[in-house]
Amino acid sequence: MANTDSFIDEVNEEVRRDRLFAFFRKWAWLAILVVALVVGGAAWFEYQRTQRTAAAQAFGDSLIAALEQAEPEARVSALEAITPPTPEGAVLLALLAAGEVAEADDREAAAARLREAAEGAELAPRYRDLALLKAHLLHPEPDQARLVLGALAEPGAPYSALAEEQLALLDIAEGDLEAGVDRLRRLQTAASATPGLQQRAEQLVVALESGAALVDTGPDAVDNPQDDPQGAGAPESDAGALDLLPPVSEGAAEDRSDAEDSSDAEDASPNAGEDDAADTTEPAAEPAAEE
Repeated sequence: MANTDSFIDEVNEEVRRDRLFAFFRKWAWLAILVVALVVGGAAWFEYQRTQRTAAAQAFGDSLIAALEQAEPEARVSALEAITPPTPEGAVLLALLAAGEVAEADDREAAAARLREAAEGAELAPRYRDLALLKAHLLHPEPDQARLVLGALAEPGAPYSALAEEQLALLDIAEGDLEAGVDRLRRLQTAASATPGLQQRAEQLVVALESGAALVDTGPDAVDNPQDDPQGAGAPESDAGALDLLPPVSEGAAEDRSDAEDSSDAEDASPNAGEDDAADTTEPAAEPAAEE
């Protein structure tokens, strides 16, 4: 009886072993393929990462070499000769080139470069919005400014707060002071606005409500530096080419009028002295004539 049970166990063990070998012969290639795919995929991704890192390093080295040129024209030429590896690199290249062109007092050409870079099809929204906002700050288009800024100020946009600030300045420049102040007040409590932007909006609101006026101090607004109400050395505000002129108080106006009156009196006093001298000399000539 014991021998019979042992024989049955051996047969069962052989049957199981044969089934296992048959399973391996049928599906072993699939397991080998999965392992090969995993190893090959890992190697491919590592190769791609290495290539991207090398391309980024080469791009950065070329940018540094281009920016080390002495003259702005030479830097622009060197930047134009660089081939960007990605659409984001193209926007970065356009921003750097636009900065050099703007330094050479050609803000319109710099803005055109940025608008051209923003037209890339595969460009991320944050880079496109950055290029359009920078182009507006360099050289705004009167016909398209409000449309472009409205799109940039959409809720959830990466630079919506900055675009909203530019819309407020545009409203104020067009004479709609109430709308501009309302936008600035909303910026003071906006979650997307940075503390610096909220503080700047608050300062603008206080200045505008106190009677200050926005003055365009861009290069095209003043043909003669002597005609600039703020002087040739007046700093440009962070919000663009619009600066605030402080209101003239009544005391300052009275002091100015008193100073003008005193200057007029001083101008008139020499003439009065000359008239008195003439009056004293004329009678002295009459006795000589009588003699």
